[in-house]
Amino acid sequence: MREGGVTPAAIDVFTHYYGELEAGATGLIREDTIEPLTDPDHLADVDVDEDAAREALAKTAIIKLNGGLGTSMGMDRAKSLLPVRGDSTFLDLIAGQVRTAREATGARLPLVLMNSFRTQEDSLAALAKHPDIAIEGLPLDFLQNREPKLRVDDLTPVEWPADPSLEWCPPGHGDIYTALLASGVLERLLDAGFRYASASNSDNLGAVPSARIAGWFAASGAPYAAELCHRTAADRKGGHLAVRKSDGQLILRDTAQTAPEEMHYFTDEHHHPFFHTNNLWWDLEKLHAALTERGAVLGLPLIRNTKTVDPTDPSSPEVYQVESAMGAAIEVFEGATAIVVGRDRFLPVKTTNDLLTLRSDAYRLDEDGALRLDVDAAPLVDLDSRFYKTMTGFDARFPAGAPSLRAAQSLTVKGDWTFGADVVVTGNASLEDADVPGTVADGVTLEG
Repeated sequence: MREGGVTPAAIDVFTHYYGELEAGATGLIREDTIEPLTDPDHLADVDVDEDAAREALAKTAIIKLNGGLGTSMGMDRAKSLLPVRGDSTFLDLIAGQVRTAREATGARLPLVLMNSFRTQEDSLAALAKHPDIAIEGLPLDFLQNREPKLRVDDLTPVEWPADPSLEWCPPGHGDIYTALLASGVLERLLDAGFRYASASNSDNLGAVPSARIAGWFAASGAPYAAELCHRTAADRKGGHLAVRKSDGQLILRDTAQTAPEEMHYFTDEHHHPFFHTNNLWWDLEKLHAALTERGAVLGLPLIRNTKTVDPTDPSSPEVYQVESAMGAAIEVFEGATAIVVGRDRFLPVKTTNDLLTLRSDAYRLDEDGALRLDVDAAPLVDLDSRFYKTMTGFDARFPAGAPSLRAAQSLTVKGDWTFGADVVVTGNASLEDADVPGTVADGVTLEG
């Protein structure tokens, strides 16, 4: 790691987790050690003074996790460079959200990306189209760390001469705290007069700068807060907060921390009724104090992910990727809290199904730069992964753009279908697999 230019702080954190791995830690959180979170505060029910909200936002920095390559969608560059509305990408829309919030409130609102080595160059080039976004004296980004993938059989760093870059992996988005400190960005934000940070994923266009939440967070006095949403059947894979029985502390549990035989508890939206959005709020002074006191090792719970060194080759050696989750820091800070927000603050794009919905007329682009649902309920889209999983296959089959989904409850596509222009989907529509590729002609209405 030293030879690879990894910072000493990141090496210390990896050493901590390697010790846990050697000791046999799995990172699992058993159901009998936790209780469901049942009665968190709701943003709609709290009183927030408008002047205090503006004052809090004026001390807030916007941090976006931008290290994702969109590999699950067949991409090899930052997912945030995908067009979402017309030619506007995630990054274009985020820049617009920040600019609009600045104009509306007078807040400086620096935008800072956490990039990976693979996303930095392209993302900064894309932001160069928005020269007004940079704040004098503050960087536009800092780099996520990297660590070696470890062989499952003996915990040594894997060697893969066919592509040495695959010997490395990111340490999960829990690395954001180490990277903030080691890069000097945390201290630079504090020196510039910023007290709070609002952090979220760059593929979630619902997480717009919010004076109301900033005001609530500042008034709470909490060191840390997480935004939650009510779970539905569509949210069964997402992480959730729970209360640890041993000390009453709020904790985060993700899929990889759940034993296979207990997944029915994890996926039960009635048993664990709130999911974690990965929209977080930090008191930067308290974060800095915790990091410096602990030598950058916050001690976030281990996530042990088992993969193959080459994700495209299931016969390649099995490896452990040692990770941690950004949201797991909730258990590190005494007095950390959470608040339930509207579903409009959670619009992640993990698959081409999600992207098709956001590109459609089921969503509108509001004045604050947020994409918001423009119908009563979002349609459920299920595209045949054999043909639509990658962006290459997806774009080839929607050359004229997304069909109208405003009147749709669901769209299920089985087989290889190419959509023409001005296609309208209504009700619960489906296309069945055929022996040969099919075409939905221009102007057709798919009714179901």
